Amino acid sequence: MSETEPGRDGVRTTGRSTSRTVALLALVAVVAYLLDLITKTLAVARLDPWNPTHVIGDVVTFKLIRNSGAAFSMATGYTWVLTFVALAVVIGIIRYSNRLVSTGWVIGLGLVLGGAIGNLTDRMFRSPGPLRGHVVDFIQVGDWWPTFNVADSAVVCGAVLLVVLTLLGYDYDGSRSGWAARKDRAVAAEGQEDDDA
Repeated sequence: MSETEPGRDGVRTTGRSTSRTVALLALVAVVAYLLDLITKTLAVARLDPWNPTHVIGDVVTFKLIRNSGAAFSMATGYTWVLTFVALAVVIGIIRYSNRLVSTGWVIGLGLVLGGAIGNLTDRMFRSPGPLRGHVVDFIQVGDWWPTFNVADSAVVCGAVLLVVLTLLGYDYDGSRSGWAARKDRAVAAEGQEDDDA
């Protein structure tokens, strides 16, 4: 159970050990990575690039493509640059993982880490060669959304979670500000009233 202490504008959580935080981050990243690896392996083995598989009518289709760009087929042609960007993201998350306290931040960064490693693996080991490998994409939603994979989904979901946590005032180090701090003060005040009653 986590202990709490006053933070810069509210409450700061302090009780989780670094090893437990890093273990949770690693678990989330490994699950995201393995899901991406398994689905890409199945996509390459079973999907015909010229014959898409319709999963839900024309809304969701499995269509195998090789993407030299970033997530959702952006920045096509900059594969080696994207490889180094992904590598920097992975190193940054691992390096600063011991500073994390917030469970939400750990989960969000774990998703980003797992997704980044998933696509980085493609760039390192798939053709046409190391640092230039094309990422396997196979999930297509309608004609209006670029084809993507599980790694892309993990990165986007993790990033959205981090943005929401930031906007609500839940910081990576367990401190809380804004809405989150006000909520904690309101809960503490209700608890005090119940104790006094």
